[in-house]
Amino acid sequence: MFTPIILFFIAFKYVPMFGSIMAFKHYNFGDGILHSPWVGLENFKVLFSTPATIQIIRNTLLLSLMSIFIGFPFPILLAIMLNEVRSKWFKSLVQTLVFLPHFFSWIIVGGIIVTIFSQQSGMLNSVWQYVFGHSYAFLYHEGSWLSIFVGSGIWKEAGFSAIVYLAALGSIDGSLYEAAGLDGASKWKQIWHVTLPGISSTVVLMFILAMGRVMEVGFDQIFMLQNATVSNVSEVISTYVYKIGLMGSQFSVTAAIGLFESLVSLILVFITNRIARKFGNGLW
Repeated sequence: MFTPIILFFIAFKYVPMFGSIMAFKHYNFGDGILHSPWVGLENFKVLFSTPATIQIIRNTLLLSLMSIFIGFPFPILLAIMLNEVRSKWFKSLVQTLVFLPHFFSWIIVGGIIVTIFSQQSGMLNSVWQYVFGHSYAFLYHEGSWLSIFVGSGIWKEAGFSAIVYLAALGSIDGSLYEAAGLDGASKWKQIWHVTLPGISSTVVLMFILAMGRVMEVGFDQIFMLQNATVSNVSEVISTYVYKIGLMGSQFSVTAAIGLFESLVSLILVFITNRIARKFGNGLW
């Protein structure tokens, strides 16, 4: 049963690693990956000598860390709240509503965001103009754009991410809650002393995995929401690779930044796991 999963990872995760050699070559279609001229670290020198590179890396880290540290608690809180609901029909209804956005593409979500926040015809701006007498360009100011970026990510993924925590909550022994109740623990104290410790290992595991994706900011979300006015905060590695690599055919330079991205993510995973091990919850 595990064979298809192994084959998937070999075919789509490990075999493509061979392409990382492009970062050390001057790649061209005629010679291919193996026979293209070897240039060593020249692509990395070109990459980090470009002023825009540092800003792109900074933007990637900023958006990713904001999404992690602001958005990470929401699935946990949502799972705990759903776990406390006793009405089955209401719980099923809420679960359906919060899981549904995950299955929307960012094309659809982007259209919803424009419908809500557009300066000319957005629903929010209609209310804003009625109250304050003028419209506000939510999508064209860096501060509000960052808030919309983080908020839309939470709205889309929090419900689906809560599934893991709901599964972890289901494994907690119900007698622990009964014992805590007999000792006079309120519902908040039961959550603090029983629920949270019961899912702590799952929380640490998910946080380590999240830190491994800290250099990955979803291309679809950025591409649908960004515009030239907020490019100082919205231009990230994924959009840079698209514009320079695919549109500009600079494959070797973008392979170099992709390799750099992977190495940083690997280092962050090791650091996070090392810290987690000190509290007895490391991944390995």
